[in-house]
Amino acid sequence: MEKIHMDKPIVELDGDEMARVMWTWVKEKLIYPYVDLKTEYYDLHVKRRDETNDAVTFHAAEAIKRLGVGVKCATITPNAERVREYGLKKEWRSPNATIREILDGTLFRAPIVLRNVVPAVRFWRKPIVVARHAYGDIYSGVGLRFEEAGEAEIVYRSVSGREVRLRLPPLKGSGVLQAYHNLDSSIESFARASFKYALMNGLNLWFGAKDTISKVYDARFKEIFSRIYEEEFREEFQKAGLNYEYYLIDDAYSRVMRSDGGFVWATKNYDGDIVSDMIASAFTGSLALMTSELLSPEGYYMAEAAHGTVQRHYYKYLKGEKTSTNPTAIIFAWARGLKERGKRDGVAELIAFSEALEEAVRKTIEEDGVMTQDVAKVAEPPVNIVATTEQFIEAVKRNLEKLIEKDC
Repeated sequence: MEKIHMDKPIVELDGDEMARVMWTWVKEKLIYPYVDLKTEYYDLHVKRRDETNDAVTFHAAEAIKRLGVGVKCATITPNAERVREYGLKKEWRSPNATIREILDGTLFRAPIVLRNVVPAVRFWRKPIVVARHAYGDIYSGVGLRFEEAGEAEIVYRSVSGREVRLRLPPLKGSGVLQAYHNLDSSIESFARASFKYALMNGLNLWFGAKDTISKVYDARFKEIFSRIYEEEFREEFQKAGLNYEYYLIDDAYSRVMRSDGGFVWATKNYDGDIVSDMIASAFTGSLALMTSELLSPEGYYMAEAAHGTVQRHYYKYLKGEKTSTNPTAIIFAWARGLKERGKRDGVAELIAFSEALEEAVRKTIEEDGVMTQDVAKVAEPPVNIVATTEQFIEAVKRNLEKLIEKDC
């Protein structure tokens, strides 16, 4: 077949370890033979980030601003052990956090629902999309450990010289304290992105916080979400037959366990970190069966693999051993990125190819029963034959070619 033409490139952010290996295999087997792939490439390997003093991460984010669409592989966020392993200068910041802040993006994660992978929560029938605010909270907070009784206060000094002091309760012995912040502008972007994503996908939107206890911090989130909804989205939601609901966060946790799914759950940064992994585990048992998409109010878009770099499998790969690492999230990241590029540029063939690629993965798992070890463990009925990563990709390729031939 003639390769599908791309009008504009997408920004490609390569990564680390086994995820990087699978990233290359997916491109070579499932993209290059069918698409005249155009990318602006940035290597976010941890050594490259170290060599450039992390400048490559900032350049990649700015490229997404310029071109609108990016796809990202999983990357290492180095700790002390990784600094020693790779001989790094320092413990560099998470590239994901840097990119999300530069793009002012909200992260949307949803399970890839399969017929032969039954959710652990028996009520769930439709995907639950977790919208995670990607700014502030404990991730940019400061902490202090103290050794004896004392006093502490928060001091705010404005650029105009105004000063406000808030005293904490008496510290009666040794302990710890922590402070964190957020910005109205970031919360507003988070709200708009959540409402827009819900409208784009025809889903109701939930937002949960604890304003009854956190009467300033969480209450501000609630207030901004309510204002943005009333002023900018109520009419569109009503026309689309959609609802926006605010719940106390503990009530939201309770309700989600009894729901049948099919909505977007907007969460503050820490809640989203926890909830997205919980949803992934309870829905599919594997982060490799999770989509991850970043969307900003300005329209910047990035698809990524929701899982990590799969360090343990990478060490086996380096020894020449075959692994059964699941590349599904990487395949879906490429599919979603190419689909978004096709939508923006009006390339119908690219959109159709992306949809066929996702369908080929589903057929491989649901109909052929070919799956990697993580899915085989939770599949119903159980699967005795487990595919290696390469075997799984080849099986997807066969189904993809059948779908392409059928459409021709």
